[in-house]
Amino acid sequence: MPNMTAVQITVAGSPDVLQATHRPIPRAAPGEVVIKLAYAGVNRPDALQRAGLYNPPVGASDLPGLEGAGTISAVGPGVNGWLVGDKVCALLPGGGYAEYVATSASHCLPVPQGLTLKQAACLPETFFTVYSNVFQRGGLQAGDKFLVHGGSSGIGTTAIQLAHLFGARVFATAGSEKKCQACKDLGAERVINYRNEVFEDVLKSYGGVDLILDMVGGDYIQRNLSSLADDGRLVQIAFLQGPKAALNLVQIMTRRLTISGSTLRPQSDLAKAKIAAALLKNVWPHLVSGRVAPVIDSEFPLVDAAKAHARMESSKHIGKIVLKT
Repeated sequence: MPNMTAVQITVAGSPDVLQATHRPIPRAAPGEVVIKLAYAGVNRPDALQRAGLYNPPVGASDLPGLEGAGTISAVGPGVNGWLVGDKVCALLPGGGYAEYVATSASHCLPVPQGLTLKQAACLPETFFTVYSNVFQRGGLQAGDKFLVHGGSSGIGTTAIQLAHLFGARVFATAGSEKKCQACKDLGAERVINYRNEVFEDVLKSYGGVDLILDMVGGDYIQRNLSSLADDGRLVQIAFLQGPKAALNLVQIMTRRLTISGSTLRPQSDLAKAKIAAALLKNVWPHLVSGRVAPVIDSEFPLVDAAKAHARMESSKHIGKIVLKT
């Protein structure tokens, strides 16, 4: 069986535990395609998996990597709509830090016309996450006030663009003037530098926001509740400062607040396929028109995945980090 270059997690730990190795090229099971990857996206869940804090689902590859773009090299039984040679980007259950990956055919999307494979590799994980949590779960509507924390991250730059595109008033937090300006350039009405401003005080001056997308957790959870307008919604997708907090639940009752959240990776293949279909219908045309585009911070060779993780964990990046396979 022919082998491919891949990057594995040797033991749980810091970025230097990511090491190049050789693995057999995966085969396409029923309902799957194999993609010869050109680029893979780097995401926070990859770092959590590397640290031993986010195990892959049962049956998924132990290799990190939740998104990528390339050319279909094999099609499994029962797959309709995709052919060998098609250029796609795809949400992956794992295995993206490699030259080839197998994934459900229903989690693939065509590379938007006008975008490169490098750009397309930045789309799946963040666009699936943002669309499902901001619009489907969070119910964002035109005219709503929306806050995303970490506005200069891959999730943040995507959320700002999509919320602005669909008519929301967008607010964001970021940790430097350069990052704040990047958020404004993408469509944020007001960007709060959390190093010298208190975000809940700023948002209260606007009457609170209708929806918050948060990846921070910790003491931000109560601060987020204080920043919501009546009937506001908080959607939690990560806990960079921890999942535990002391909350004043009276606010939830008297102001009719809603706390929700989700993680993408453990969801069923059908749930992810439904998100893919919604993106193809509602978002992909705007990528083709250029009204929305991924923001790319930097590129590293696949074998330098450790350097890519160090870059991400430095929090100096703006937008997405990619690996060239």
